[in-house]
Amino acid sequence: MPKRMPEDELAAIMKAVRARSGEATAEEVAAALETSIPRRTLQYRLKRLVDTGRLAMDGSGRWARYRAGAQATREGQPPGAEEPMIPVSAASDEIRAYLRQAPEVRTPVGYRREFLDSYVPGKSFYLSAEERGRLADVGRSHGAAMQPAGTHARQIMNRLLIDLSWNSSRLEGNTYSLLDTRRLIEFGQEAEGHGRLEAQMILNHKDAIEFLVDNAADIGFNRYTILNLHAVLANNLLPDQRAVGRLRHIGVGIEGSVFHPLEVPQLIEECFDQLLATAAAITDPFEQACFVMAQLPYLQPFDDVNKRVSRLAANIPFVKANLTPIAFTDVPRRLYTDAILGVYELNRVELLKDVFIWAYERSAARYAAVRQSLGEPDSFRMRHRDALRALVGDVVRARMDRQGAAAYIAEWTARNIAAEDVEAFREMAEEELLALHEGSIARYQIRPGEFGAWQDAWSLRPQRL
Repeated sequence: MPKRMPEDELAAIMKAVRARSGEATAEEVAAALETSIPRRTLQYRLKRLVDTGRLAMDGSGRWARYRAGAQATREGQPPGAEEPMIPVSAASDEIRAYLRQAPEVRTPVGYRREFLDSYVPGKSFYLSAEERGRLADVGRSHGAAMQPAGTHARQIMNRLLIDLSWNSSRLEGNTYSLLDTRRLIEFGQEAEGHGRLEAQMILNHKDAIEFLVDNAADIGFNRYTILNLHAVLANNLLPDQRAVGRLRHIGVGIEGSVFHPLEVPQLIEECFDQLLATAAAITDPFEQACFVMAQLPYLQPFDDVNKRVSRLAANIPFVKANLTPIAFTDVPRRLYTDAILGVYELNRVELLKDVFIWAYERSAARYAAVRQSLGEPDSFRMRHRDALRALVGDVVRARMDRQGAAAYIAEWTARNIAAEDVEAFREMAEEELLALHEGSIARYQIRPGEFGAWQDAWSLRPQRL
């Protein structure tokens, strides 16, 4: 656990930033503080505020400027409290008011099977028809509906890997910054001063996202998908490695909650299968996602990593239907935790629904901008994306030099590509290899070590193969 920093010092830094019209350099913050602190200490404080979302940073080094982030706190709030940036309903406020009571005051509760039993697909809804329609309008990707499953997610894959891996990990208390996460995913570079478990958590998210997108046609709300999704997300994180990808055989507790999950393995398995069958029978992708985000953590089917599985599983219907994924960008951790506790202790989904709708609309806006910046996708490249990934991967993993790669591309293309596309595909593959660098290898499922070994055998001269 990171060392706790004095809240009064963090609040003073926030106040100093706001005093500079909401944006300031580290030097300007230092000058505005009433009590001076060492420069290195200030840097640590600023980094913590950025990592927790209370400040956002533009630029780097001495030129970096800091401004209030999406999770900035109000002055005068209790230490650790977050400004609820998400508009919530009166019903959600009731849930939060209940949860503000100490756990000793709240009523202990166990798992209520009727919460699951009472949900009837097609008749029960967490989201209203108006809400589902609005989300469908903002989540559609132009032209992607007729494309194979996973097309839209692949188009924004590089951004999605970083955004969703960071935000989902952040909601678990991971202290990596967004920049640290990008460096870890794209270059395999672990951030200094952070534990190995934090890096493992982020890399597991990356692998889980790739698992969903690469298997878009086959995934669903079934045992294969959810058990393997857990196995990827929990890889190297559980004390008992036998529990990875396996339903829970032990009792668990929920920190800070009066909720006591099921403890009987047979009942856990029975409810798990019922949960999946119910989710699979829901036809609306947004209702499906919201249902899984509520019911899967509530059941706690795994020893740990349940909420992470639910957040990634919520993207299954979006990946399959070529809708914008949900990346949980800017969702305050405290508000999300309250939303989950509201389900655990009260079986109420209003706050979780508010969080889900806000998060999805924010993700849709972000990735619409990403698509606009990328332009319309190349239809030839889209049609041959799997073949291109396989070919480039073969060349790199076999550590082919320029001459060997040219011969292999010619032979491979003749065997695997339609005659009318051979020349265009061969040219595309050659150009892709010449342009390959550390920041573009993830889409080919090439690891940094493999790329480095290939570079030793490859001349990076700016010319054709």
